[in-house]
Amino acid sequence: MKLIDFDALFDEKLAVYMEEHQDKYTEQEWEDVIPKLYKKFGDTYVAKVKCTPKEYYAKMSMEELSATLSAHLEQDVPVPEFLCAEIENRGDVSVLMPLLESGDDQKAAYAVNLIGGNREVFPVYVRLLREGTLDSDVLDDVVDVLKHSADEVKEDAIKMYEEKAGTEYALEILSKTEPNDDKVYEILLKEFLCFGERTPMRASYLASYGDVRALPHLLARIDKDEIGFVEFQELKYAIEALGGEYTKPRDFTADKDYLAVEASCPIPSRKENLS
Repeated sequence: MKLIDFDALFDEKLAVYMEEHQDKYTEQEWEDVIPKLYKKFGDTYVAKVKCTPKEYYAKMSMEELSATLSAHLEQDVPVPEFLCAEIENRGDVSVLMPLLESGDDQKAAYAVNLIGGNREVFPVYVRLLREGTLDSDVLDDVVDVLKHSADEVKEDAIKMYEEKAGTEYALEILSKTEPNDDKVYEILLKEFLCFGERTPMRASYLASYGDVRALPHLLARIDKDEIGFVEFQELKYAIEALGGEYTKPRDFTADKDYLAVEASCPIPSRKENLS
């Protein structure tokens, strides 16, 4: 498939424009001007295609748009925003499914971005999380989408957890559900009580879930002398998020994470009391 590199054509026009207006804008002002010029370019007649970039994609069928996007990625030709905008405007996710399920990280990332929170695709999103074969960044994007509809996929997330298929993703989704399910609470608490390197994250899940029954467990853990600075911070945040308070002074001056934070951003007091 022969592709039109509209971004390259825009760069050519931009170079001329910047040469002609080099004294008109500061470097910071150019950062605002260039996106506006690119948007205007979408409605500019391009002799090479005998239409504007927007019109070029508007003439394509949805299948052609999907194939064009795929070809851009395969041939490493920059994907024009006008192409993505046209695909989004059509609202037909069916032809994007091959990209989502291709096993190709880049194609899947574009598909997730264009499909977004379309509920028809939730079963596929869940399957991708269970399989865990895509790049973690892509799967994180999938989780971010599902977290906005966490209650709709709660049962799927519980099953993921029980079957140890995408456990971390399941916990993150469950933490965003409504706090009225004993089973979800028990799962999140159980994982928190395992204690280990993931304890700070587990504490954040309890804070996000919002069930105040977790407070005694958080308070018991934060009072342990062996916890480090990072865990202390996350525990304290979780306690406060649930309406609790912890004011006992703690000394982390020998903690490597505390020292790293202090080196990059000096902490006023060497006694850690973040009340």
